[in-house]
Amino acid sequence: MNWTWLVSNAGRIGSLALDHLVIALPAIAAAFLVAVPIGWLAHRSGRAREVVVVASSLIYVVPSLAMFVLLPLVLGTSVLSPANVVVAMTLYGIALMVRSSADSFAAVPAAVRQSAVAAGYSPFKRIVGVELPLAGPGLLAGVRVVAASTVSLVSVGALIGVQSLGTLFTEGFQRSFPTQIIAGLVGTILLAVLIDALLVAIGHAAMPWTRKAALR
Repeated sequence: MNWTWLVSNAGRIGSLALDHLVIALPAIAAAFLVAVPIGWLAHRSGRAREVVVVASSLIYVVPSLAMFVLLPLVLGTSVLSPANVVVAMTLYGIALMVRSSADSFAAVPAAVRQSAVAAGYSPFKRIVGVELPLAGPGLLAGVRVVAASTVSLVSVGALIGVQSLGTLFTEGFQRSFPTQIIAGLVGTILLAVLIDALLVAIGHAAMPWTRKAALR
């Protein structure tokens, strides 16, 4: 391990970590916001549920490099545009999150829904005030998986020239310089841990009752 290189390049590593976050965070948020309604609809669609879940999951089968090459043709963007990676990561996140969302809403007891209806809750109020909070722990678990996957896959964008911590992988490999590769690896892991901790904190703030239940 070349500690001198790490110290002299700390600024660049920090800049690449910021580039990594700028790509990952919007993709995680967008995947969550899109997948949750789809998951709810899939849960409510009965027999069509598996069709929706499987169809969305098929997105994850597409290799990331192929996705990065195809998206500029669809979006009309430059091959080197970070927007391609953001959209690709969003699609992969949706592929993972739809099933988690459908399963989370399915876990809400039917008796609770019926009680909300009997209490005069409108459909929207029932979803927001009853179903969403009860499905919250499952949704949080799902988005944590999405976050870990997204932070990891963003690195692949370095292969097409999009700057991120993955750039340290490609440069280190080309130069046969393990220190640079290790720096990228450790940086990616630390970012994943940081985002996961942030999601857990947000989950505890939004669902304080789950924290109280865990302490019992």
